[in-house]
Amino acid sequence: MTNNTNSQLNTKQNAEVGEQGSPALLHFIKRKWLSIWKGNPPGPALLIFGLCVALIMLIPIVYVVWQSVFAGTQRWLRLLDERIPQLMWNTLSLTVAVTFTAVIIGISSAWIVVRTNLPGRKVWRWLLALPLVIPPYVGAVTYIIVLGRSGWARDIWQNTSWLVNLFGDYPLDIFSFWGVFFVLTMFTYPYVFLIAGASLRKMNRNYEDAARALGLSTSEIFWKVNLPLLRPAMGAGAILVALYVLSDFGAVSMLRYVTFTAAIYVQRQGMDTASAAVLSLVLILVTVVILWLESRTKKNKYYQTSNSYREPAILELGKWKPYALGFVSTIFVISVLLPISVLIYWSNIGIRAGALDGRFLGFVLNSLQVSGIAAAICILFAMPVVYLKSRYPSLISGLIDRFSYAGYALPGVIVALGFIFIFNNHIPVLYRTIYMLALAFVVRFLPQAMQSGEASLSLVSPRIDEAARSLGYPPWKVMLKVILPNMLPGVLAGGALVFVSSLKELPVSLMLRPAGFDTLAVRIYFEAHDGIYHLAAPAALLIILVSIIPLRYMLSKY
Repeated sequence: MTNNTNSQLNTKQNAEVGEQGSPALLHFIKRKWLSIWKGNPPGPALLIFGLCVALIMLIPIVYVVWQSVFAGTQRWLRLLDERIPQLMWNTLSLTVAVTFTAVIIGISSAWIVVRTNLPGRKVWRWLLALPLVIPPYVGAVTYIIVLGRSGWARDIWQNTSWLVNLFGDYPLDIFSFWGVFFVLTMFTYPYVFLIAGASLRKMNRNYEDAARALGLSTSEIFWKVNLPLLRPAMGAGAILVALYVLSDFGAVSMLRYVTFTAAIYVQRQGMDTASAAVLSLVLILVTVVILWLESRTKKNKYYQTSNSYREPAILELGKWKPYALGFVSTIFVISVLLPISVLIYWSNIGIRAGALDGRFLGFVLNSLQVSGIAAAICILFAMPVVYLKSRYPSLISGLIDRFSYAGYALPGVIVALGFIFIFNNHIPVLYRTIYMLALAFVVRFLPQAMQSGEASLSLVSPRIDEAARSLGYPPWKVMLKVILPNMLPGVLAGGALVFVSSLKELPVSLMLRPAGFDTLAVRIYFEAHDGIYHLAAPAALLIILVSIIPLRYMLSKY
């Protein structure tokens, strides 16, 4: 009897301790939760939506890494011995060469346009930014037509007897490292040009005047004053160029130069997805290393601390004016005028031959459909992520924001490979559908919508949120009813950027499109590979014309 009584007492005491402990634990968890959000946690609906967006953005990349880790020791050893060293050399040598040359062209052209009395300075700012609207794979097609083995330049060379007698057969080979290097440089230098131009316009004249008062010449001022202040812009432009070269598939494929992206695509087409995953992991590591190196360089910062800002002086070119004009004109002709002229020439032939038929209209409608779906989803996904980051700053919202950028920093072939793994194995009902393709575009280009939305939200005072919350609105309702109408122009601008980027995207479309569902980018790729230029040119020209839409946004930003 005594034992039963003691047992009952112990049970009662444990229950009382549990009852007392549970509120204490709950209080501790609540306190930590409030501490994470600095006393202002978001509503559950908003947080769950943001976490779902981050998960969708991150899963394809994680899945590729997972597949590569368990690809098997033998496959890793074979690729490390046979393929990876050569691919590493091809990819890194191309990346370094293009980045270095694009920085030189971008900085020099920006200096001439912004800081000198070049005739038509404002017009040149637009003209030298135009290569951004020409996808490099389209540029590669035009230069195959001009410089290829059956191109215009070869015909002129072979029909000019003194050239043949003096130099022999046609010497140029566009299908080589130098061909890829030339094409990628000509269509990526505007990244550096725009960012460097923005920095040059913001430089304080006082520093140059102080240096000149110390007896420094104009060239010495450039190297000792201007260039150090330009280093952040150079670094930002260089990282954009380097990441683009690492991720490019269209130009290297057109010009038959094998880098990681081309090798991943070939392995996937050969149904060796495990090897494709291994190569993808190596490329991801290369990308991460480059991003890490870029973050390390940001420690060396140069500040303009003068309280009295004066616009930089416009320098007189004098006898150098013809040379400066010749330099920017040459860049414009090579990167814009010649490619556009080639496309117009072949488009004219194609249109007269009936290229703009129902088949072509079908490609246009396919492109508009999937790009429109991707843009709409990006607008929907961007709002909660941007709102969380801006109004509820914390470790959690910061991680959601970083995860949302995962697909943007990696090549399209890797994103596409991740979607193939996931949908083929776990969601077969959506495999090879336009919704799968549109979602892959979202993973690639969501940050474009986020950046535009964030810029608009920064103009909306948090006091508006507080006023709505004081009226009893939950966070999700505040975002939809109050904030969204104010940030809608920026969100729509971001959606337009996503639409245009999706229209131009090649590797994702090639790898994920449904059977018989060809987009403009896919048709350009196949028609150009088959040498049917009069069918490829109209589609390429249309993409360029549509791509001019975001150029105004880019120029206003930089």
